Order: sequence, then structure tokens, then C-alpha cells
Amino acid sequence: MSVERIALVTGANQGVGLEVATKLAANGVTVYLGSRDLARGEAAAAGIPTGATAIQIDVTDPVSIAAAAERIRAEHGRLDLLVNNAGISNTRTGSLTPEEMAASATAGIASLFEVRAIWDVNVFGVLAVYQAMLPLLRASSDARIVNVSSAVGSLAMNADPDFPYRTAYGPGYAASKTAENAITLAMMIELEQTDIKINLVSPGFTSTALNNFAGTESIEDGSREVVRVALLGPDGPTNTFTRWEDTAIPW
Repeated sequence: MSVERIALVTGANQGVGLEVATKLAANGVTVYLGSRDLARGEAAAAGIPTGATAIQIDVTDPVSIAAAAERIRAEHGRLDLLVNNAGISNTRTGSLTPEEMAASATAGIASLFEVRAIWDVNVFGVLAVYQAMLPLLRASSDARIVNVSSAVGSLAMNADPDFPYRTAYGPGYAASKTAENAITLAMMIELEQTDIKINLVSPGFTSTALNNFAGTESIEDGSREVVRVALLGPDGPTNTFTRWEDTAIPW
């Protein structure tokens, strides 16, 4: 008899996070669908036939993170799968294209307020959730962490003059993903002598609110690698950085 797996997916009320939560639930995983706005999370969870429960979690709010961890501890005593998916690309509203956004946020003119806000979610938020959930992951006999990042954060790829997205590399979103990759590497090193597996995944240029739906891949296609890695068993690999289908991304 298989053991029920307990998962938390942050930023799961829309986009890639919602698709991942939906697919995990369809595979028999009990999913906490993390949302900064509980009402939006509950609405999203209601659209999943079974296995998903909304939980309020703002990755920039230590009180919110602690409350989410305590709820999971009280209800299950452990966490088997953590998908750090919550992320933002900017703090502005409107219909700017990714190219226009990049041009307005280069190193020389980027708003430090916006850069700090992006890093607060994409870097410090990932670390804060990891630290809060680590005791619950240690209580699992088959724990895995999946950090959702992006190939645009790859230093090796951006150092190549022929990389097509190189001109979009700025101190905001792209550099925050470089930092998330570095934070993940620190986690990988910390967890090497434990049974907790950790993987870094890029969903590719997916059409979501993150890029004003300018992405070239569907949410379903962009989510496939996250789901594949999240469903790996205890004998599955750890310390990988991949995109679909199991293609390695250089750091």
C-alpha cells in the first residue's frame, strides 16, 4: 500500500503553480495550494477535482510562512514535497512586452525599489520557505524539494554572446534567478549527507502573467518538467538543473 504524499506548492493559484498542483493532485498527491491571497487560492483549489487544499502563504511574510508550516505540522506532521514556485518579474502593471520591460530595467537605470521587491520574492522568499519547511521535510522518509527557476539565470549561458536572451539579462528578474540558483546550490550542498533530494527546474518561456502572456510555451508544456521531477521516487536523481525533457541547463 502506497503512502500518502504531502506537498506544498507556493504561488499556486495561477499559472505554472496551479498546473503543477493540479497534476500532482491527479497523481494522488495531497497538495497544499499556496496562495498569498487565500480567497484566490480557495477559488483555484475548488477547480481541482480532489486532493488540493488552499493555504495562505506570502513568501515575503515570516508570520505567514510560520503559520503555514505550523498548519502542515498539525495536520500531517511532515512534508514530503516542497515546490518553491512563487515568483514575480516586476512590480509594474500594464502591457509592456518582455523586451520593453528588459529595456527599462537595465543595470544603469533599474529601479532599486523594484529590484529589491523582485529579490524579496524570488530569492529571499525561497530561502525563507525552505528554512521554515526543512524540519517537516526532515520528518519525511521520502522528501524532495523542487525550486522553479529559469535558464535566463544561467551565468554560463548569458556569458555566451550567441545566447538569444542575453540582452535581457538585468539586475531584476534574470539576476534574481541567478541568485535563486546559487541559493539552491547552497541547499544542495547542505543536504548532500541527508536523504532529502533537491532539484532545480526551468519551465521555459511559458505564457503566464509573469511575462504578460508573451511566452511561447503553453502552461501545460512549461509545467511538464516541474511535474516530472516532483513525481520522482526516492531513487530518482538529486542536485540537477533541467528543463523538459530532462535536459541539463548549465549553471
